[in-house]
Amino acid sequence: MNEAIVVGVNDSPSSEAAMGWAMRRAATLKLPVQLVHAVDDRWAYDSVGYNEWIRESGINFLAAAKDRAAKMEPTVKVTTDLVSGGAGYALGKRSKKAAMVVIGSGHGWAGGSLTDRALQVAAVARCPVAVIGEHDMTNRKGIVVGVDGSEESTQAVAFAAAEADRQGQELTVLHAFLTPEPWVTRGVPRTNYFEVITEEERVVLAETVAGLADKYPDLVMHQVLDTHTRPAEALLAAGATAQLLVVGSRGRGTFKRLLLGSTAHAVLTKLPCPTIIARISPVKHSDESTT
Repeated sequence: MNEAIVVGVNDSPSSEAAMGWAMRRAATLKLPVQLVHAVDDRWAYDSVGYNEWIRESGINFLAAAKDRAAKMEPTVKVTTDLVSGGAGYALGKRSKKAAMVVIGSGHGWAGGSLTDRALQVAAVARCPVAVIGEHDMTNRKGIVVGVDGSEESTQAVAFAAAEADRQGQELTVLHAFLTPEPWVTRGVPRTNYFEVITEEERVVLAETVAGLADKYPDLVMHQVLDTHTRPAEALLAAGATAQLLVVGSRGRGTFKRLLLGSTAHAVLTKLPCPTIIARISPVKHSDESTT
């Protein structure tokens, strides 16, 4: 059986948007969907009746969500999973056997905003994580991926290229960095310091996309080198009109002990469009398009 797309659901509007996004993707890729709803009953241990009410409410919510999902895409097999405790932990655990975890960006989980949970899931997941907001997708097009030469960003480019080719979308590969301020290089003997740095980063960009043209001959790809903008700011700006944004979980400037890089964190916090944190190489699927 194909690995399922796992969707964290609650009663927030962004959760409903996430479920719709996941269902469309599942229909295109012919994958099953598992809807996961967490009930945090850890503080109700001294009230059996209240504990049972929480679980019954969760069961009813999942049943209604499953019915809505089935109406969205009748061909997709949908299962449900009611879990106790923290939603972030539950989704992270299920990511080990999932094709993708999809979560909304709004509020609704007990104990904090869903953005907090999205950051938590993205930090520990073992598969790609899609974070979906309530974006108006009218007139949006193209897929944007951020690169910096790290292994994680190389995985992100591979994922984004496969997505763009499958969807028939143009791919923008964006490498943004700030060149040092003049005072930083004062006294440095090389007069062409900035040119050297820029050329080195241009090579990083070229090496990251090497081979994609041969693998995807019909893919329209744009390479963008931005030497005047911080990576997160550049990605947020590019994502404002994009259909999809893809980033790596960590960058080359991030300590390995950190589970989620600062750029990915900043992007998820402001979320300009549906965003995927890529963690593994994509699996080949059919050429059908998705949204």
